[in-house]
Amino acid sequence: MTRPRVVIAGLGDSGLLTAIRLARVADVVGISVKPALVSGQELGVRLTRPADWARDYLVPFDRYRALDRVRTVQARLTRVDLAARVVYAQCADGTEVSEPYDALVISTGVSNGFWRRTALQSPVQIRAEITADHKRLAAASSVIVVGGGAAAVSAAANIAARWIGKRVDLYFPHDRPLLEHHPRTWEHLRRRLIRLGIGLHPGHRAVVPDGFGCDAITDEPVQWSTGQPPAQADAILWAIGRARPNTDWLPADLLDEDGFVKVTPELRVPGYRGVFAIGDVAATDPLRSSARNRADMVLAHNIRAEPAGRPLRSYKPPRRRWGSVIGIQSDGVEVFAPNGRPFRVPAWPVERVLMPWIVRRGIYRGIRRNQPLG
Repeated sequence: MTRPRVVIAGLGDSGLLTAIRLARVADVVGISVKPALVSGQELGVRLTRPADWARDYLVPFDRYRALDRVRTVQARLTRVDLAARVVYAQCADGTEVSEPYDALVISTGVSNGFWRRTALQSPVQIRAEITADHKRLAAASSVIVVGGGAAAVSAAANIAARWIGKRVDLYFPHDRPLLEHHPRTWEHLRRRLIRLGIGLHPGHRAVVPDGFGCDAITDEPVQWSTGQPPAQADAILWAIGRARPNTDWLPADLLDEDGFVKVTPELRVPGYRGVFAIGDVAATDPLRSSARNRADMVLAHNIRAEPAGRPLRSYKPPRRRWGSVIGIQSDGVEVFAPNGRPFRVPAWPVERVLMPWIVRRGIYRGIRRNQPLG
């Protein structure tokens, strides 16, 4: 039997893991605007310790041993012909490429802030951008983080921990941040942020300046629609969760009213055999949780089972977000269960067991030594 041809549109965290799982049983082509995994995870570590972050979250595709069988194409997706089963994309030099498929995985993710963009970039450009953001924050004597999600809390905590004495304030619109997590998660992290000296400002909803996409670190005063006086700092970090799905290349009938890809519990796109979606772009549930809960295992099974007529598996989303919020710290990593209770993995097993054996070798099936950032 000939091997099925699977095109994976988007090689972020979810697309990459799906490609790794299918590489031995299918001819896989991955299309990405980046030449490497540029993860949207762990924003706080990326900003404050970019070399540490890059080791695990900025990884060229040729570093993954399991991708040796996968052909990657750096290009911007432009359209798909669902009847002919062909995906089209444009390379950096303007040439168009076409990739036929037996199965299509839509995993193009979302654009969100300055750390998740869809621009075609070289490795040099990516590294320069990350370094510039780090230097901008390092030089600031005061920082305001605007937002109430995990990215905002992570940024505030890591900035305060990295640069002792820097004034850091976190402004969020509700009574507490992390509304998608169990309340215990915030109660625990609140005490940590207070110990770090971070100013906490609930009930502040920012006015986004006209024409501003929240995609840059700024220094203009922040205005509040909730009536408080403007706030100012040397660096304003916008993390207000304005996620925009990267679906402008897809037909409208595949999308819900917010522009995310409609999917069944089996991660199939309704009405189109052989078309699937996963990750932040897939409207699996209000949290779009297939991006963080190893749904790639369900998807890889279903891509193989569908043409054979075997039963498909369903993805069961969790009710709340869970996991690490502020990332690996000097004392280890703190992980929050769905019920909000934390458990800590100390630094030694994180460095010697969790990352090298469970993550790099177990989940990613082997990663060659990555080039340091710098």
